Amino acid sequence: MNYAVVGAFVLVLGAALIAAVLWIASGGTLAKKYDLYLAIENESVAGLNLNAPVKYNGVAVGKVSDIALDPANPEQVRLTFAIERGTPIKEDTVATLKVQGLTGIAYIELAGGAQASPPLRATAAEPYPVIRTTPSLAARLENVLSTVLAKLDSTSNNVNALLSDANRAAFTSALTDIATLARTLAARKDTIDTGLRDAARTFDHSARASAQFGPTLDRIDRAADSVEKMGNEVARAGNNAARTVDTVGADVQHFTADTLPELQRLLGELSVLSTSLRRLSEQTERNPSSLLRGRSPVPEGPGESSTGARQP
Repeated sequence: MNYAVVGAFVLVLGAALIAAVLWIASGGTLAKKYDLYLAIENESVAGLNLNAPVKYNGVAVGKVSDIALDPANPEQVRLTFAIERGTPIKEDTVATLKVQGLTGIAYIELAGGAQASPPLRATAAEPYPVIRTTPSLAARLENVLSTVLAKLDSTSNNVNALLSDANRAAFTSALTDIATLARTLAARKDTIDTGLRDAARTFDHSARASAQFGPTLDRIDRAADSVEKMGNEVARAGNNAARTVDTVGADVQHFTADTLPELQRLLGELSVLSTSLRRLSEQTERNPSSLLRGRSPVPEGPGESSTGARQP
């Protein structure tokens, strides 16, 4: 009878232990609770496996619960994270794929999350909140190497074009010309030195002439100012003369209308008198005795009589 009681007690105790373990494993008070988040990677996630750790500033806060390609865009990978409830995932939190040490084991590193940033919430487009991603170190290095290689390739092509046969020949010819010029300059060294000394003296003379020319320019400026003042005075005198002409204009017009015709007739008579006097003077010079005897009659021409009739 005692064995039966002991056996029953052992069975009940074992069942209780099994139930407690199952209860804890299924989410009991001692189990951690997780929230699901989504991240979309635009690069390869090679080396990242399920249950890979998710760390927030180096502290493990969850794991990768699912890895799948985006059916709408195969170039993107959808990662689902199970992160411990209470972890401060903010709108400015970012996820980066990293590799741990030399082992090559990939994990997800979360960073950001400023204190003033609001908590990350799910949107209508996705079932879980979406954490932004940034390129991993490998992706950044790959982009940099690609850019450097492209530039090296371009530089190599430019160097090849620069070192073409035609450019090498032109460069050789240029070096030859430079050598010829150097020899010519060396041969004319004394002449060049003399020319430089003469140029220096010329510059000194020019500087002194410029210094002496300064006062002359000042005098010219003063003369120009004087001429300008005289011009202004002449202009004012012209204006005064114009006003004077305007004032006497009416009197001049009256004088021209009344007196000018009489003056013209007088001048005409004086001209006739001057002509007569000139003729008298010429006649007196030719025949001075005519002043006493008067003018002698003009002798008759052939066939003319004293009566003025022609001879038959």
